[in-house]
Amino acid sequence: MATASLAFSTPSPLQLRSHRRTASIRASVSESPVTATPSSSSSASPSSKLPLRKIPGDYGLPFIGPIQDRLAYFYWEGRDEFFNTRVRRYGSTVFRANMPPGPFLASDPRVIVLLDAASFPVLFDTSLVEKRDVFTGTFMPSTELTGGFRVLSYLDPSEPNHAPLKRLLFFLLSHRRQAVIPEFRRTFGTLFETMEAEIAAKGKADFGDANDRASFDFLARAFFGRDPKDTELGLDGPGLITKWVLFQLGPILTLGLPSYLEDLFLHSFRLPPALIWGDYDRLVAFFRESAGPVLDEAERMGISREEAVHNILFATCFNTFGGMKILFPGLVKWVGRAGAQLHGRLAQEVRAAVRDVGGGEVTMRAIEAMPLTASAAYEALRIEPPVPMQYGRAKRDMVVTSHDAAFEVRAGEMLFGYQPFATKDARVFDRPQEFVADRFVGAEGASLLRYVVWSNGPETESPSTENKQCAGKNFVVLMARLLLVELFLRYDSFEVEVGASALGSSVKLTSLKKATF
Repeated sequence: MATASLAFSTPSPLQLRSHRRTASIRASVSESPVTATPSSSSSASPSSKLPLRKIPGDYGLPFIGPIQDRLAYFYWEGRDEFFNTRVRRYGSTVFRANMPPGPFLASDPRVIVLLDAASFPVLFDTSLVEKRDVFTGTFMPSTELTGGFRVLSYLDPSEPNHAPLKRLLFFLLSHRRQAVIPEFRRTFGTLFETMEAEIAAKGKADFGDANDRASFDFLARAFFGRDPKDTELGLDGPGLITKWVLFQLGPILTLGLPSYLEDLFLHSFRLPPALIWGDYDRLVAFFRESAGPVLDEAERMGISREEAVHNILFATCFNTFGGMKILFPGLVKWVGRAGAQLHGRLAQEVRAAVRDVGGGEVTMRAIEAMPLTASAAYEALRIEPPVPMQYGRAKRDMVVTSHDAAFEVRAGEMLFGYQPFATKDARVFDRPQEFVADRFVGAEGASLLRYVVWSNGPETESPSTENKQCAGKNFVVLMARLLLVELFLRYDSFEVEVGASALGSSVKLTSLKKATF
């Protein structure tokens, strides 16, 4: 998700009534091998004790074990069942396994898997784990795909370039903040008009392709004041970005190709970066031409224009565009499936806030007066986080605890968390597998936001130059809320048809019922 943040305030406490409960997370990390000490997200007393248990699981034979785990993960079991099977086998949400891609792309695929809300937060504590070159897991894409630079996402906060680059991305998102809401409404208003026409002509409309086009156009207009179609990039931006991302994430994706071909060519060897140098150069040229004020600010911060342009490109295209490419179809899917009753509640809230608080305009004050809308956005981020995997390498010997046991971790071991399991922890959330749109409404609901961790940190905390939390946390949540606002200002209800996709969900709109009140 985006590694840069707009200076929008976090939502005020949600005011509607909630029936959700808050479970206690008993412990997280300790340097003691006996006593499990609570983390900042713990509600347990410091004297809580958990049994010390050897981490279950093993890595198998060298070379063979990692390949077996890779085949099970992608083909024999599938991603979620891969983890579920081992939880049942070991009776533990903490265990050892190999994570793809393994041979020949990752020199060491061995990880300690964390699958619950108690153990997961250790991955955010940069005093305990190192985040250097672990953004994509046990392997790192070639820097030939990012202009020869290790961009911000791969830097640990202890590295000297981390702080200035993160400050630059804060500037990127804040320097044209007044343009964000109007440009979003203009761009996504056009998207919905296109969807209406396509449904009228064909009976359904592909939201995904239209969302890709709108997302890139919006980001270019909002961040840089440029319309891509008026540049040499034309309409090619989303396609070029998607191909470029595939060259980076291919080793941990499945595209639905025959398994023997896909595993050999996508998961065992790197796709040659030279194949997309020309495409990447076109993207670089667009950002070099369009991002002048941001590049000027970079130089004032002591960052070279060349390093800055590749970081701005990565933050805009990989982090932010990539996040919208996954999050927006997911949000439309979950809200669409929830049905007309929820749609009516959202439409009433959105229209009343715009009318009564915004004076007929979509303003930040009006958006902050929409607690159900905010909660629905958070729930989409909880149930299907756009970046599902987090990694960190232990800086020292420590004890990591689940709800039920404590586990010794040695310095240098890789910790891996699969977030969709942690954010569906039944010890924290009622009905964790269900989309509950008002889950985070009211004081009790708001207290659960600390377990919403899509941004590489709790929703209740803020990104800084000292941590690895997505600097665009507030920006992304605002975009999700704006999508719902635009949708329910225009329509009373809508219907969807959902399929699978290599990145998130494939969503087609089959009905858009225009606003009647």
